[in-house]
Amino acid sequence: MISGMLTGDVRQTLEQFRRTVDQMFENFYGYPLEANRSAVGTGIQQKFAAPIETAWTDTTLRLRAILPGVTQNDLKVSVQNNQLVIEGERKTPEGFDKNGFTQLAYGKIYATVSLPPGLDLDKMNCRLHDGVLDIQVPVAEQMKPRQIQIQTGDPQRKSISA
Repeated sequence: MISGMLTGDVRQTLEQFRRTVDQMFENFYGYPLEANRSAVGTGIQQKFAAPIETAWTDTTLRLRAILPGVTQNDLKVSVQNNQLVIEGERKTPEGFDKNGFTQLAYGKIYATVSLPPGLDLDKMNCRLHDGVLDIQVPVAEQMKPRQIQIQTGDPQRKSISA
């Protein structure tokens, strides 16, 4: 009787620990581990956001979305109301569809990035290579930094001849 109670306490403690670790990874990766484990081979479509990096230069806004296993045909990039929208799908690879375990999310991809004003959206460039989507958006000419010439002399010291 007592050993059964102790075993139950240990199981309860381990179950609580497992849930805590799963929640930690869920918070870190942005999707539940249990849902991802059960999604492989079940036909369940998940929706997740790809990790995105951004960087600025004086002439360009650069964005990178990390999309391993996604092909150009499975991806769509658009701009709507000053929002860059990345949509697509990461398909489960062959051989992982039955009794598979993965830590990668498969299913629908959806990510948005608010674009600041002053970009030349007509000259946007996207390139997918090695699981990375590189996006470059040029800064519009009127928004680029420009050097202002500094004049010398005191304008109030000019003599007025009468």
